[in-house]
Amino acid sequence: MVAVMIQGTGSDVGKSVLVAGLCRALANRGMRVRPFKPQNMSNNAAVTADGGEIGRAQATQAIACRTPASVDMNPVLLKPQGDRTSQMVVRGRVRGVLHAAAWRSGRDGLLPEVIGSFRRLERDADVVVVEGAGSPAETNLRDGDIANMGFARATGVPVVLAGDIDRGGVIASLVGTHAVIDPADAAMIRGFLVNKFRGDPALFREGMEAIAARTGWRPLGIVPWLAAARRLPSEDAVVLERAAPASHGRRVIACPITPRIANFDDLDPLKLEPSVDLVMVPPGQVIPEAAMIVLAGSKATRADLNFVRAQGWDVDIRAHVRRGRPVLGLCGGYQMLGRRIADPDGVEGEPGDSVGLGLLQVDTVLTGDKRVTQVAGEALGARFGGYEIHVGRTDGPDTARAVARLDDGRRDGAMSADGLVAGSYIHGLLCKATQRAAWLARIGADAQGPDHAAAVDAALDELAAGLEAHLDIDAIVAIAREGV
Repeated sequence: MVAVMIQGTGSDVGKSVLVAGLCRALANRGMRVRPFKPQNMSNNAAVTADGGEIGRAQATQAIACRTPASVDMNPVLLKPQGDRTSQMVVRGRVRGVLHAAAWRSGRDGLLPEVIGSFRRLERDADVVVVEGAGSPAETNLRDGDIANMGFARATGVPVVLAGDIDRGGVIASLVGTHAVIDPADAAMIRGFLVNKFRGDPALFREGMEAIAARTGWRPLGIVPWLAAARRLPSEDAVVLERAAPASHGRRVIACPITPRIANFDDLDPLKLEPSVDLVMVPPGQVIPEAAMIVLAGSKATRADLNFVRAQGWDVDIRAHVRRGRPVLGLCGGYQMLGRRIADPDGVEGEPGDSVGLGLLQVDTVLTGDKRVTQVAGEALGARFGGYEIHVGRTDGPDTARAVARLDDGRRDGAMSADGLVAGSYIHGLLCKATQRAAWLARIGADAQGPDHAAAVDAALDELAAGLEAHLDIDAIVAIAREGV
């Protein structure tokens, strides 16, 4: 076995980015690399070639490895659909709804499946780079853990611990982790790094020495704030808390942030366009005057539709349409634009019906069957490639004006008679430059950005170069080879 696990002192310390950059750096060295995350929690998912779904971050890490994404790269995916419930996806397939109170018992029996996925990847790789979840310092979650030290101890995979200096208190977070975890868990940690440093790393040399002295762990480097990380697909809703305001002189595309927003990385390609500003609108604010409004996907569509009304955003959206400006709904956002959403079996929550925004003459019935597939086709006269992850069937008069024609012969989506309101189930619709240009032309904006895939690939190479310059990657490879 040759593997190393990157754990963090907390959530959002940059583990996913570090793993992606490390995967690309090792791939650039000619190694067969595979990413792995035992357990992820995210509503941003991707579809694998074998027809399953995994966390978006692991799909990006597969791109970093220059290998197709596989369900084994993220065998357990939790998709929150309420404050206390999550849909549980195991090896790419839905295995029911998990309630928070039952999480400890719900994960019983998952460790063998997690290890099985890891071993399959291991057989096909020179090295596996594993990403932890949250922090091993959450000792209240240690019993039955499959995401951090529970996995590391079960497989003998050595750990590198990452701390985030941008938050402050990085010495305390690293040394504190050593202090609170079980000594046998602490023994799994063979080195540490400090992430997101701004300024001259030499200023923190004494800090690194202090951490090493108090923990006995090997210092592996100080990683600066790497701007390329912003060009990777969004992993989860944490990034929405840092949404930037609009700049003057650009076309504004606004997207309201609902509590269970999902696959909002669909909008990441818009960040490549200098002629537009993507404005993510947080709760408590009106939707600003915009050239276009986009309603993103949702893991609990009816609940998020109620939230849209509670915020008064339905009024903003209707006023926007009355001004003759377009709206695009993607997946759950498409369903919200219709006349009615029925959930007779309680697929996404309490059974019942909800009145939609009524901007598309379509009706949706949510069903237990989940469509998970990669697709390609043509929309607005341009090619696209993407995927579907959704429950429900949508029908009605406006589907006669389909947004897309798929290569398998199906038609997707609907458009209003005046052409202002459109909805589609296709995720990744805006990734190809020509397709994105067709949508931006509707608001009089020029498209200059590249295909999103090319931009992501360039960002991964930039991350890899940054890690090569600031991390002791040779030492990390040695830790992986030595094991524990």
